[in-house]
Amino acid sequence: MPLEKLKWVYLVILSIVWGSSFILIKKGLVGLTAVEVGSFRIIFAAVFLILIGFKSIMKIKKSHWKWMLLVGLLGNFFPVYLFSFAETEIDSAVASILNAATPLMTLIFGAMFFKAAFNQNKILGVVIGLLGTAGLILSGASINPDQNYLYSFLVIIAASCYAMNVNILKTHMSGMSPLGIAAGSFTVLLIPTLVILFFSGFFEKDLSNIVLQQSIGYVVILGVIGTGVAMIIFNKLVQISDPVFTTSVTYTIPVVALGWGILDGEVFSAWQLLSAFVILIGVFIVNRSKKVFSKFRKQAT
Repeated sequence: MPLEKLKWVYLVILSIVWGSSFILIKKGLVGLTAVEVGSFRIIFAAVFLILIGFKSIMKIKKSHWKWMLLVGLLGNFFPVYLFSFAETEIDSAVASILNAATPLMTLIFGAMFFKAAFNQNKILGVVIGLLGTAGLILSGASINPDQNYLYSFLVIIAASCYAMNVNILKTHMSGMSPLGIAAGSFTVLLIPTLVILFFSGFFEKDLSNIVLQQSIGYVVILGVIGTGVAMIIFNKLVQISDPVFTTSVTYTIPVVALGWGILDGEVFSAWQLLSAFVILIGVFIVNRSKKVFSKFRKQAT
């Protein structure tokens, strides 16, 4: 399949998988703490990736391990825990929409640290997207007074981590195996995460509790499919497309996540929908080339 078509196939798959991840986090939090959900998600993903990617890990050069550590921390470790803590206070659908700030952050960090192009249209898109993000947080706080929307900023921090990660992947690791990157980055996280789980108090719980077992089951799916398999596809997508297109998956994720949220009884207002639409407009502008907008202006005049 041509790469131009293949990247769209990957985008659709990631949209479905990651769009379902937010409801899985929510279900995992029913019987587990945020620390436990985050830890198990990393552990299950790491075990799965090490088992299928052991040969790829052996081929990783010593000089690449520093990037593996950085990619592991920014692309998985910090975001996984940040999202778990965020969803203890805000709805899963809202978290997924806030995650759409990732392409905007990718553009900002790309311009600041990776010499990426930053034209007038992209600046406009970033500003509009950030206004939509602020509107979503404020409107959500008004309609859900029982939720602490300060936790929304945890999602923004996670989006910033993803943004740095995708720029690093494209700049320093584009020639490596997608499986090798995924397996290697989770290998460096396994032991620290096991230590965190050990001190979380999980092993003092009644492991025969049905609710606890169900929550672990949700996190198994989240770790293996939503993290392990998804990261392999994501790393491949990074290699065959540019960083901004790669992070475009965060625009389609909310569609899937919103569907799951509504089915699960989450309340979503018209103002939140409007704010989400504003975010998507900003993202659309960011992804439009200067040539397209110039042509539009000429036709308008």
